[in-house]
Amino acid sequence: MRPKVGVGVIVMKDKKVLLMKRKGVLGVGTWNFPGGHLEFNETVEECARREVREEAGIEITSICRGPWTNDIFRKEKRHYITLFMVAEYQSGEVKIMEPDKCNDWSWFEWGKLPKPLFLPFRNLLKLGFDPFEI
Repeated sequence: MRPKVGVGVIVMKDKKVLLMKRKGVLGVGTWNFPGGHLEFNETVEECARREVREEAGIEITSICRGPWTNDIFRKEKRHYITLFMVAEYQSGEVKIMEPDKCNDWSWFEWGKLPKPLFLPFRNLLKLGFDPFEI
């Protein structure tokens, strides 16, 4: 089985990042950025905008590329390459748009992240990445 491409969007506002508490198949109960699968014929930037709008109901701006992670979910037998994008909050009110995938949205300071974190997020932290140092 070949890896799939996931896109994680680090949305920043007032020195905080937007995180969702996951529901569904992978990483139930963990915190993660908005994001999802890259669709056919879609740029990574387009995917970032679409996923944030679909999941959180907000608009983003100043999208730039961040690092990527190699994420293997051994128990679930799934493999993802996650491309991280960094963006600024632009407009809208954060709300749960997909209640089957998300329990909660909250803004967190980078140094005060909640636990547990989703595997790609944990792998991103292992790289020493800080979106506020771009």
